[in-house]
Amino acid sequence: MTSRRDFLRRSALAGAALSTPFAGLADETPATSETLVKTLYDSLTEAQRGALVLPFDHPLRTKISNNWHITDPHIGDFLTADQNAMVREIFLKAHSEEYAGTVLKQVEHDSGRAGFGDSSIAIFGEPGTGKFQFVLTGRHCTRRIDGDSVEGKAFGGPIFYGHAAESFNESADHKGNAYWYQAQSANRVFQMLDGKQREAALAEKAPPDNASTIQLRRQAGDLPGLALADMTPDQREAMQGVLRDLLMPFREVDRAESMKLVEKAGFDDLHLVFYRSGDIGDDGVWDNWRLEGPHMVWYFRGAPHVHTWVHISDPEAPREPRA
Repeated sequence: MTSRRDFLRRSALAGAALSTPFAGLADETPATSETLVKTLYDSLTEAQRGALVLPFDHPLRTKISNNWHITDPHIGDFLTADQNAMVREIFLKAHSEEYAGTVLKQVEHDSGRAGFGDSSIAIFGEPGTGKFQFVLTGRHCTRRIDGDSVEGKAFGGPIFYGHAAESFNESADHKGNAYWYQAQSANRVFQMLDGKQREAALAEKAPPDNASTIQLRRQAGDLPGLALADMTPDQREAMQGVLRDLLMPFREVDRAESMKLVEKAGFDDLHLVFYRSGDIGDDGVWDNWRLEGPHMVWYFRGAPHVHTWVHISDPEAPREPRA
């Protein structure tokens, strides 16, 4: 079995090869996803703005799905070559150097023949004004860049990632899946649990595989699964490692903000639950599982292939309207 060290080494090499800075954007200050969004916005023609730019408070900004296009045009045949290169670099810089290449390959693979060009984008508001958000969507992908315009929301709001590596119906070992290591990390914690804890952590039926699954519950008492408060110190330390593994693909600023919000809401209030349904191979390595608190949901659905829904919020942040 491939070790995580080998996986990260290959990912780093792929990222180095794929994340060459966009030609013509060199500056004394390294470009970020946010500054590249501003450059992209300034390059748009009137017709492109008419199709891609929307008011900041437009209801589409808060929508999320596992397979969708936020605007009708697909970037591959709607944007110029330079603009497509900018979008690609915006996406790469939203991820860690170790994982950027791997995540890009996942999107290209799952998007079919058109590859990354099958993606669609929208820009809400005007970059540089302090109130904007760039959203990229496609199959198994919803990502947001907002420069902290959306207060109290990690990643600028709910995001989605997934992968169908082998085929639509993956095997029990999910060979080649970019994100299966996250389920392996959570299952290692399950192996640390005693019988009573396992009973609390196991549920029969997984939640729906749609946006409703990341609606936040505001009371810890409503949450299924085993509370981290009921774990031993070594088990809670292992759960810190699970969180780090979940956040590993993303850039440092988003990892730091996410951890800050999780800690503010209360790490021990998180609940870990594994679902018997969808256990591929009936091997007791749980493909479907969920880490949830009153202000956070990270739902990993690994059957028949990986879909992952993420929503992390500040406890003091008001609820945003959903599309």
